[in-house]
Amino acid sequence: MLDKAVQQALRPLMTRAARGLVRLGVGADAITFAGFAIGMAAAVAIAFQQYMPGLALLLLSRLMDGLDGAVARATQPTDRGGFLDITLDFLFYAAIPLAFALADPANNALPAAVLLASFIGTGSSFLAFAAVAEKRHLHSVAFPDKSFYFLGGLTEATETMAAFAAMCLWPAWFPQIAYGFAVLCGITIALRIGWGWQRFR
Repeated sequence: MLDKAVQQALRPLMTRAARGLVRLGVGADAITFAGFAIGMAAAVAIAFQQYMPGLALLLLSRLMDGLDGAVARATQPTDRGGFLDITLDFLFYAAIPLAFALADPANNALPAAVLLASFIGTGSSFLAFAAVAEKRHLHSVAFPDKSFYFLGGLTEATETMAAFAAMCLWPAWFPQIAYGFAVLCGITIALRIGWGWQRFR
């Protein structure tokens, strides 16, 4: 819901940083892999109940996730880069609830499972819509720079990161945050199914 506004606000800063990285010879794929590695390090920190270091690594990982696209646009975007970006993003998003489950299995395992199930719904509806949109040669107006039809919703990357940050800041409240965010993901799934039903008639 907030991704477009956040991306527009950060675009000038990301563009300047990307130009500097391009001058240094840093490629978009390298940034994608580095961001994923940092995200996995965040998950490991959270699993060992190191929530503040986990939060710092988590935020750095998402900064890298924004930079890889900016570097790609400053050079030459590729299908391989788009594939890597979305695949590693989904793995990262799955790793964080799993890390909280490992940190406190007795209290967090069930809410983490519910949240992961909702992520499967948002991810599958996102990718299924993109696949059919590509077949029909449709393009996103809201996110024209993406490598495929980037479908929005109530729970996009910005909202997910806000939820993850809240979990790190108040880990004792993980079950309540996870269940609440799962409900919001459920609304996003329903909206996307409705959009697909109407758009692909």
